[in-house]
Amino acid sequence: MPKPPSQPTTPSDRRSFIKKGIAAGAIGVGVGFLGNSPTVQAKSFDDGGLSKGDAALLRFAAAAEILESDFWIQYNELGGVQDKEVSGGHGNPIYTAKLKVLDLDFPQYIHDNTDDEITHFTFLNAYLESKGADGVNLDKFRTLEGSTATGVNKNLIGKRLTNLTQLTLDTSWWTRYRSSTHNPDLDPNFKFPQAVPDLHKGQFTAIPRTDQDLHPKDHIQAIANTAGFHMPTIEQGGNSLYPSMAQRASSVEVLRILISIGPTETMHFQTWSDKAGNAPPLTDPTNGLTFPDLNKPPFDGQTFDTNLIMPEPCPFLSRKLPKCSIIRPTETKGISMGVVKFLTDMGLFMGQPKEFFQMLQDLAAEADAAERECD
Repeated sequence: MPKPPSQPTTPSDRRSFIKKGIAAGAIGVGVGFLGNSPTVQAKSFDDGGLSKGDAALLRFAAAAEILESDFWIQYNELGGVQDKEVSGGHGNPIYTAKLKVLDLDFPQYIHDNTDDEITHFTFLNAYLESKGADGVNLDKFRTLEGSTATGVNKNLIGKRLTNLTQLTLDTSWWTRYRSSTHNPDLDPNFKFPQAVPDLHKGQFTAIPRTDQDLHPKDHIQAIANTAGFHMPTIEQGGNSLYPSMAQRASSVEVLRILISIGPTETMHFQTWSDKAGNAPPLTDPTNGLTFPDLNKPPFDGQTFDTNLIMPEPCPFLSRKLPKCSIIRPTETKGISMGVVKFLTDMGLFMGQPKEFFQMLQDLAAEADAAERECD
C-alpha cells in the first residue's frame, strides 16, 4: 500500500523550519494573530526567482492543498472509486450506499476531487522548488488515528493530518450564496442563517469511525449527510481563497497559477453544494442530529431552496453599483489567517499539537503580508 502523499525535500536550512513541520509556539483553538513569531523567508532572485510574497502565497496554498488531500483521501478510501489513480483503500459498501442516496455518482466525484487536490499540492511544491524556494512538508504531523472501519487503508491508521470525526460545520455559505442583499465583504457583521443548525452546535463525524457506526440505518445516513455538507463547506473556502490571494501576487506567472487552480475549487464547490441539497431529512437516533427538509417551512423560499445552486447577484464593491453574481467573499486582507481560523474552528485539526497550529499561523501570516510589487 502506498504511504500518504509526501512532498519533495531540499537541503536543510533556516527555511526548512517549514519543511520539517515548523516547530515552537502555541495558539488557541480560535487562532489569533502572530506576535513575535519567527518570520519565514523565501529566497528572492533577480533572474527567474520568486519574490518573498509570491513564495509565501504559494506555500500557504500548498499547505492548504496538502491538508485537503489528506481528508479527501480518507473519504475516497471509504466512499470513493478505488483505482490506481487514487489508491490505498478498499471502500465501505454500507457507507458508499448512503452517500449514493445524495447522488449515484458520489463515489466518482469523491475520487476526482481527491485526485485534483493531490495534483494541486504536488504542482505547487514542485513549482516553488523549481524557483529555488522551499516547498511545504507536513509529514511530521501525520499522527491522527482516523477511521478504523472496514475499507480504510490500515497502513495509514494513526498517520492522518486531519480529523473527520469531530466536525462542527458552519453551513451559512448556503444562505450567503442565495442572498441578493448581503455580501460579507460589504457586510462583515451580518450573520447568514445556517442551513443545518445542528451541525453548527455540536461535533459530528463525517465518516464511520468503526464498523459500529454502520448501523442503525438513520445513523449511518446522518454520517453520510454530514459528509455531504462538509464537502461544500470546505470547498467554498478554497473558492474564496484563490481569488483573494491572487490580488496580492506580483509575478504574472504566480497570478496565472492562482487564477487557474482557483476555478477548479469553484467547480468542486458547486458540485458538492448541489449534492448537499439531496441529503434526506432525518434525525440521528444516536445523538439527535437533525437534517431539516430545506424545501419546507420554516426553511422554504429562496434563502433555502435546494435548486438554487447558482450564486444570486448581490452588492459588489459598492452599493452604488449594480448587483453582480460573484464569488464572495474575496476581500484579500487577512484571508489566509481567516482560512486557518475557519478550518480550526471546524474541528478538522482536533488532536494536533500546538506546534502544528503555530506552523499554520506562520504560513498564513507570511501569505497575508505579501504585497503586490509593481514594475
